[in-house]
Amino acid sequence: MSNTTNFGNCVFGIHARRFVWNIFIFCLLMELTFLILDAFVNFAELTEIGAIRRLCNLAREDSLSSWFGSIQTLMVGLTLIVIFLRVKKDRSTATWKAVGWCILAIFFIYMAIDDGAEVHERMGTVFKTLNKDEAGAYSEHTIGGKLLRAFPSYAWQVVFLPFFGSMGILMLIFLKKELKVRPAWALAVMGISCFVIAVFMDFVEGMDKEHPWNLHVMLQENYHLRYRTVRHFSKAIEETIEMLGITLFWTAFLLHLSKIAGTIQIQFIHKD
Repeated sequence: MSNTTNFGNCVFGIHARRFVWNIFIFCLLMELTFLILDAFVNFAELTEIGAIRRLCNLAREDSLSSWFGSIQTLMVGLTLIVIFLRVKKDRSTATWKAVGWCILAIFFIYMAIDDGAEVHERMGTVFKTLNKDEAGAYSEHTIGGKLLRAFPSYAWQVVFLPFFGSMGILMLIFLKKELKVRPAWALAVMGISCFVIAVFMDFVEGMDKEHPWNLHVMLQENYHLRYRTVRHFSKAIEETIEMLGITLFWTAFLLHLSKIAGTIQIQFIHKD
């Protein structure tokens, strides 16, 4: 037999809108800081210690900025779980709405895992390996091999772009119906736009140096820059835009949550 002991209530009040915009400003400042650290500490070699430069290198997956991006994406997923639970609790809400928020939560949690473990890059490598012949060239006898021969950039885009593109379109349609706060809808649209830009920049980055569409080479030749400089800062800006996109999504979902949540109570119960 167990006894339940109530230790009393502890209530914390939060000004929802102010809290959300403070998070937005904090994330923006962090992203700007990472960009500055990359430019001066890493690229300009403000220090000779390689380990410190790698921590500040926006183009590396084992940097501080990569960790921040993964955590931020996970927070978006957790925010969406709270929205899903709140929508599910409201019995007057249509089931498809709860399902939609659940799918979004799963998608962003997957994105956090992908960001930390480089899932799409690894699967792109697997796809390439499976579609090579004995000579090491892309096979002419498989659909994947033919696609890789024709596609000028990274292999992961052949595999994942249809999925990411479909999710982006479905997200726009769903959020247009669900986000009632005007700033939230605008922020979500800007978030998707950031990812479209980032994917395009990644597409250019994956091209061979000799490819006629390679904008890196065009910038290098037209402005007399080093190819390494153009390529590095293109990657750094791309990563910053991705983080900005996640920040915009998180802010949009937090604004929506602040509208629908009402009062959220968390009660800790001790059982003997």
